[in-house]
Amino acid sequence: MKRETREYPYDWILWSILENASKSRDGTAKEYERLLGLMPHFSDILQSMVRHGEPGIIFLKLLAEYARNCFTAHDQGRKAALTSFCLATPILYAFDVVPVSLEVMTVYGTLILKRGTSEFLDYCCEAGFTETSCSAQRGALGAYLAGLALKPDFIICDSPGICDTNANSFSFASAYLDIPFYQLSYPPTLTDERVRTYHHADFRNLISFIENHTGNTLDPDRLREVVNEAKIQDELANEIIELQRLVPSPVPGIYDLLLYGGRFMMGGRKIYTELLESMLKTARNNARTMSSGTASSRERARGLFCYIDHYTTDMRFWRWMDDNDISHLGSLLFTFWQEGAPYSKGKEDEAYRLDDSDVDAMIDSLSSQMSRMPMVKQIRGPYDAPQMWLDDVLGAVRILKPDFVAYLGTMGCRNTWGMVKLLARDLERQGIPTLILYGDSFDDRVASWEAMVDKMSEFMKLRRILT
Repeated sequence: MKRETREYPYDWILWSILENASKSRDGTAKEYERLLGLMPHFSDILQSMVRHGEPGIIFLKLLAEYARNCFTAHDQGRKAALTSFCLATPILYAFDVVPVSLEVMTVYGTLILKRGTSEFLDYCCEAGFTETSCSAQRGALGAYLAGLALKPDFIICDSPGICDTNANSFSFASAYLDIPFYQLSYPPTLTDERVRTYHHADFRNLISFIENHTGNTLDPDRLREVVNEAKIQDELANEIIELQRLVPSPVPGIYDLLLYGGRFMMGGRKIYTELLESMLKTARNNARTMSSGTASSRERARGLFCYIDHYTTDMRFWRWMDDNDISHLGSLLFTFWQEGAPYSKGKEDEAYRLDDSDVDAMIDSLSSQMSRMPMVKQIRGPYDAPQMWLDDVLGAVRILKPDFVAYLGTMGCRNTWGMVKLLARDLERQGIPTLILYGDSFDDRVASWEAMVDKMSEFMKLRRILT
């Protein structure tokens, strides 16, 4: 790692950039335009958010607040837990613990920093961690291993068995940083009573672990406050997804990132509710005028991403979708399986329900929420088994009617690479044009963004999706 890279803490750099970005539209339009000229690199990503009006500006403030919490947790007298995006945050917010998601902190770096996170990716290998692991964790993990970010107080992982490289990243971090580690087991099934009982007991052990390492007991009133906020968020998300079923879709493609990104960072917090309310207001207005959520307000194609999105610098992925008038109908990260979700109709037993009737009901509700997080639900066994990856993708296709499905991942996604060609074959048999992109969503060194665009454009032309 270059000496220059070690000059400033990674989390401080991200927070300082986002803090200033979140205030950029607090002044006049003229002040904002002058500001863009002073920030040639970051102006593209800032514009990508600000041009979406209130939802984009709220999301910038949410990003800044999350980054501030991750950087100043100890100054605030709060504990920080290193987590995976697969872990639902409400239980941590019920304890006033700051969730520091490695994947979120990686995306911060890949989207914001001109140099990306390649040095941190490589530093993990210098520290002894395997280079074949997922870049989603390693992009930020290198900074934490190098002491360039706040040292977490403990680690909680919610994906063992679903994604071995994910789980191994947290296990390695625990040993390298010498901090406590709790690993939730994943449920092999969702609706079996024996498995549900085990998972609820495992979740209660997690609560005991948090109590032990924070010195605080679970406050029922705070727990109820977080659960009720999460219930509101589930209802708002359901309506946004319902609106995506319209043709053209009135939901801007960037809302995919806002919905799942906001939830990974601030699920159960009021600022995420404010974001969803603002997003829903815009989508409803578009629906009234039958306008698409794309930049030109017209829809030439509809795309569904069966895994994750592409996160390298300047929001190029979403801008490319917009420039080509392609409605982004969401990705696997978009599906949380809350009660009432459009994709859960006919599969109600697979969805979770938040119940605030008493403390035990709230704890069991959050346990069920945790077991249905993206990846935890879909990639915990055979891709074509009931309630798994193929089943969920076909369910989303049925209600959203995409013109194509595309796969994006990382070179470390061994669980999905082992199944994705079979998934694509089965989707094609159903008449769904399916594209597999051989790149890395967090590391342009594997395949450049230009190469990815060429593949997508060629696919759209050959399959006559865009004419």
